[in-house]
Amino acid sequence: MPRLTDRHPWLFQARVHQKRLERRWQDALGRTPFARTGSSESLACRQTRHQSLLRRRLGDSDPQLQENKIINLGLANRHIDGLILQPGEVFSFWSCVGRTTAARGYVDGMQLSRGEVRTGIGGGLCQLANLLYWMALHTPLTVSERHHHSFDPFPDEQRTLPFGSGAGVFYNYIDLRFTNPTSQPFQLRVWLTDHHLKGAIHTSDTWPVSYHVFERQHRFRRDGDRIIRSNEIWRSRIDKASGKQLGEELLMHNRSEVKYAVDPAVLMECQTESRSSEDRAQDRVDSDEWPGVNEAAEATSDQDNSALLDSNPGEEQRVDSSSG
Repeated sequence: MPRLTDRHPWLFQARVHQKRLERRWQDALGRTPFARTGSSESLACRQTRHQSLLRRRLGDSDPQLQENKIINLGLANRHIDGLILQPGEVFSFWSCVGRTTAARGYVDGMQLSRGEVRTGIGGGLCQLANLLYWMALHTPLTVSERHHHSFDPFPDEQRTLPFGSGAGVFYNYIDLRFTNPTSQPFQLRVWLTDHHLKGAIHTSDTWPVSYHVFERQHRFRRDGDRIIRSNEIWRSRIDKASGKQLGEELLMHNRSEVKYAVDPAVLMECQTESRSSEDRAQDRVDSDEWPGVNEAAEATSDQDNSALLDSNPGEEQRVDSSSG
């Protein structure tokens, strides 16, 4: 059955306009201390680094969209590279990047919108959000806002990170935000090479803790006539001096509808996934949410070069549209 916003597209645009106004008003009233200053010189100590492939096979999508994505990433990087989060300051993806318009040089790229893969100006920026989010998880920076997609559009292709470890963004109310709760500055570095989007987070003094992010409970399950992919993302903290684990924490539980054929050998048959009232409520929210794709990536933490996964491959609020 077609969604109401598919039958009446103006309703979707009206809802987007409303949410954007609400976010502007919230930020103005809240006087959020966004990070605004940066430096072309890197701070002394690198806490983590990460890289993701710029081009990979994504179903039968047009390869030109990936070339366009690289243009968009180059434009967005300029507004983030070198940014320094002073103690207490907040990083906001959209506060840095601003609106992605043709007038600013952005071109059509891939977006995930209302359960479908579409094209739109500025598409592909979820890859940058994914990279920033993954790096932030390997630092003491506190993630205050992060969204993930309500559906999984493509089968894994060269995936090295857990499913659901990315972040969706859509101007301006679907944002990625994290805060510096420490007493020392942290700096974001992002750049492009011929084949990768690369990034690093630096700080002024060596941070005494390293972080290891991994997944548990990855599975595909039937839920009525749908296939659901789910997992849990966990993080452990390690004291650098002694190598002793300081503890571990559950970061998120991911649950997304699969949009591609799944090998029956990995599908859990004769079981339906129990759905909480929160999941059912989120399904209703998804229907009027916003216009990424989780990237295959290679990543290392300078202080923890062991495998990033401790189980086979596999987000907070789910979203149904993004600049991915």
